[in-house]
Amino acid sequence: MIRNGRASVAMALVCAVAGAALVGCQEASTADSKNPSASSTTGGAGADGKGSFTGTKKIKADGRSVNVSCSGDPVEGRPVVVLLHGGGDGLDKLAALQKTLGEKDRACSYDRLGAGASDQPDGPQSLESGGKVLTSVIEQVAGDAPVVLAGHSLGGLIAARYAPDHQDKVKGLVLMDATSPTQSADLNEEIPQSATGDAVGLRDQTLAVLRGESPEKLVVPDGKVRSAGDIPVEVIQHGKRYLAAVPEYGAGLERAWARGQEQWLAVSGSSKLSSAENSEHYIYVDEPDVAVAAIRRVASRAADA
Repeated sequence: MIRNGRASVAMALVCAVAGAALVGCQEASTADSKNPSASSTTGGAGADGKGSFTGTKKIKADGRSVNVSCSGDPVEGRPVVVLLHGGGDGLDKLAALQKTLGEKDRACSYDRLGAGASDQPDGPQSLESGGKVLTSVIEQVAGDAPVVLAGHSLGGLIAARYAPDHQDKVKGLVLMDATSPTQSADLNEEIPQSATGDAVGLRDQTLAVLRGESPEKLVVPDGKVRSAGDIPVEVIQHGKRYLAAVPEYGAGLERAWARGQEQWLAVSGSSKLSSAENSEHYIYVDEPDVAVAAIRRVASRAADA
């Protein structure tokens, strides 16, 4: 994710810390963003009338048009995997991961409001209002089946905030370099008000994103990690210390990011933390096998529970 030059270092920080919520963050990775599922759909309704289509289509979720994509058929006794993209990305970024997961399980993704081909938000979004959209998406792509949420960056934070209030449905989590639960405080501590130079604009731009000044208009407050019970959870952090390249403040930002990953362990009594040693922020792009293996492990544990 880090490229040569000061501008690339700055963009790396904003993309990682703010959940990739700015234009340009999508270019930080070389992933093939072609959607493996064309804009058509196949498959009929399941026994409950939901949860069996494949392909990409628009659905109504909490009264809004939301773009969703699914690969693979429902597997009896197995949860449906729902992928959550980082800010500034969309479901197309997750296409290759979804296609691979769909070879053994049903895997789906969606564009949040303000992202990809979904409707634009009418105004500021909260985690609660975004959660209503997610609930409707889950109902329509999974039907009666339980789900495992696998989120990257901001998507990881959203998944971990959502799960405690939906323990009847969410039976596992995979958090891939999730945005810290105390991201604003971390950033203010590591790049203090006394800072000068490029770091000031960098800090202020990132904090603005967390206040909802992004296409998604999602306000992301700091908060304590709440428990979702003893569901299987895997927290995966980047192994390549790319944030260390930020002049003067990089080492502190890396330490704060690592602390944030450790905080997420409190979401479950059955959490595991690991590092993707050859990955920067986009773990599922840099080491797709690591992401796939973790998601399948959690899905299997959820199925056996």
